[in-house]
Amino acid sequence: MGAKEEESLYMSVNCGIVGLPNVGKSTIFSGLSATKAEVANYAFCTIEPNKSIVNVPDARLDRINTINPAEKVLFATMEFVDIAGLVAGASKGEGLGNKFLANIRQTGMIAHVVRCFDDPDMIHVMGSIDPVRDIGIIDTELILADLETVLNRLEKNQRLKKNPDKKVSGKAIAEEAFLQRLSAHLEEDLPARALEISDDEALIMQELFLITAKSELLVCNVDEASINQENQYVQAVRELAKATNREVITLCGKLEAEISELEDADERALFLAEAGITITGLQQLSQKAYHMLNLRTFFTVGQKENRAWTFHEGDKAPRAAAVIHTDFEKGFIKAEVYHCEDLFALGSESAIKSKGKLRQEGKEYVVQDGDVIFFKFNL
Repeated sequence: MGAKEEESLYMSVNCGIVGLPNVGKSTIFSGLSATKAEVANYAFCTIEPNKSIVNVPDARLDRINTINPAEKVLFATMEFVDIAGLVAGASKGEGLGNKFLANIRQTGMIAHVVRCFDDPDMIHVMGSIDPVRDIGIIDTELILADLETVLNRLEKNQRLKKNPDKKVSGKAIAEEAFLQRLSAHLEEDLPARALEISDDEALIMQELFLITAKSELLVCNVDEASINQENQYVQAVRELAKATNREVITLCGKLEAEISELEDADERALFLAEAGITITGLQQLSQKAYHMLNLRTFFTVGQKENRAWTFHEGDKAPRAAAVIHTDFEKGFIKAEVYHCEDLFALGSESAIKSKGKLRQEGKEYVVQDGDVIFFKFNL
């Protein structure tokens, strides 16, 4: 794998927006990206996945820019993918099942939109509103799709065990017990993410590209009346999420789409205040998805640009430096680091230096969320 390909893979992080038809996925996507995905009152209006790169709001970057104003302010970003609606039988190719499953396998995590509002004018594909039932339909289809993948791998490994190449046959033999345990787990209608696995087994799991191994966020799409007071549908979803170790956020897709159309900042602020909202649901969604993907942020500060950069939790300084440019990793010498909270407390970079809060860190330094970094390198 070449350097560019490796870098692309490293930062290839996105969130697939999924759900049954007509639960509000495309409306939410339209508001999220301010790019109008096709929205219609019939199943499968979204066939090819819409994609959009969106900013991840970060109040820390706003505060940094207040203290050290720059010509440009650039937030971290992530990609959202609006995927075709799923129906029962998708794992067997029903509806657009095969296309849906292929698209979702390419995402880093899942935002599962669930309809939690009544609207007689908008058809529900199942004929009634029952978010727990709807979640169960998609859960089952994804688990069945993963089970088929695992069983196919087991079947393939039966042939590979007879391969004269000892490396190939040894790998197939070593995988067999885990694959059998994984298939039994899936047959109990449990997602792959719920199975306790070792580090070696995690590597096998990665090769399988299982859908239910991905993190999943449940997104309750409610009406305006339920924004500040949860309705019975949301309460039922929260109970399910607690039992299945999933996270939940609530938003009103229709309202979020209206907010996204307001280009004037003051007008938008007034609209939010009147709706009793401090942070939009779509901002919550992007922030939550970002963190669920184990993405974190460091900052660079300067007169021309204040910028948020994305790295994976646990990355050391040279790997984080490569996010800016691969040459920074190759020629890494050291990093000058302070934390943004020190800047907020002390009020200036000069005060940070005088208080001894500016540190020199080497190749083994594990970058922390909120670090402000200046990398030094030599080619």
